Amino acid sequence: MTGTEEPVLLHTKGRAAYITLNRPKALNALNHTMVRRIDAALTAWESDPAVETVVITGAGERGLCAGGDIRAIHDDARGGDGTASAAFWRDEYHLNARIARYSKPYVAVMDGIVMGGGVGISAHGSVRIVTERSRIAMPETGIGFVPDVGGTYLLALAPGELGTHLALTGAQIGAGDVLLCGLADHYMPSASLRKFVDELAETTVREALTRYVQAPPRGELGAQREWIDACFAADTVEEIIQRLLTHGEPAAKETAEILLTKSPTALKVTLASLRLARRLGPLERVLEQEYRVSCRALTAPDLIEGIRAQVIDKDRNPRWSPPTLVEVTHADVDRFLTPLGEYELDFAGFDTAAEVAW
Repeated sequence: MTGTEEPVLLHTKGRAAYITLNRPKALNALNHTMVRRIDAALTAWESDPAVETVVITGAGERGLCAGGDIRAIHDDARGGDGTASAAFWRDEYHLNARIARYSKPYVAVMDGIVMGGGVGISAHGSVRIVTERSRIAMPETGIGFVPDVGGTYLLALAPGELGTHLALTGAQIGAGDVLLCGLADHYMPSASLRKFVDELAETTVREALTRYVQAPPRGELGAQREWIDACFAADTVEEIIQRLLTHGEPAAKETAEILLTKSPTALKVTLASLRLARRLGPLERVLEQEYRVSCRALTAPDLIEGIRAQVIDKDRNPRWSPPTLVEVTHADVDRFLTPLGEYELDFAGFDTAAEVAW
């Protein structure tokens, strides 16, 4: 395998170390090999005094990362015993937590498409850059899954009920709304990215940001807060949809229609996960919950069916089971959240108090 075929490219220059996700034909979708390689690099660079800053970007023109390799998860859930996916998530979620606690500036260039697992390796960083090309989403309910990689932690912290809206609908948002929701820190034009990234080899993050950061474009969610907060504050998915349908705002009704196309089970488990995430405390506790949900999803029908409909057969016509919200019981939701016993995700000995100073 030549260097250009490596799924993750690593190099250092001056005072910076660079990670490039290098599967552009797959929109840099993450697999287990990539997660391990990134983690090993962060380990080496954290103890290297020559490395002051870590930067992550994506190869190609389309974006940083479209998410995890869900084809592999589909195949494992359908034809395997799920252990490969569980091992992938275990290492991926540890990596997400590590990025959040990394002791050096971790600069995530969230240009273009950043979804699912791509959010996990960027939005937990200490310096998160968006551009006019950024399209950020956690679209898991559309494949019968639930926002993971710390997504329920991040979205639970968004203002009002914006996070609930994004988690349930899977809506894509641009730079202004990403900043509003707290998923990024700075905006700069995509044309400036190359110079900014290169200058990090020679100067501090703060100095480079000063030269390139600009005021972001206006987002859309701020003007929609009234109906989003009013409708998505309901206690159940059924009540959320009812409020959306009767609110009177055309966008609210359109949102209800979108929700009705998603996996009923995934919607209910997502809402329960988000509400619990608000009370769980640090990221690690939320990741432990997400790991339970992810592992349980491997043995539920909707994840396999959702990936089949969206990615494998691409008929865009998933047949959810159960097919309606009323048929998804409290017991069904509780099963996803039940601890895994000896298979729990374990952060024992992990430093949850680390802070980055730059």
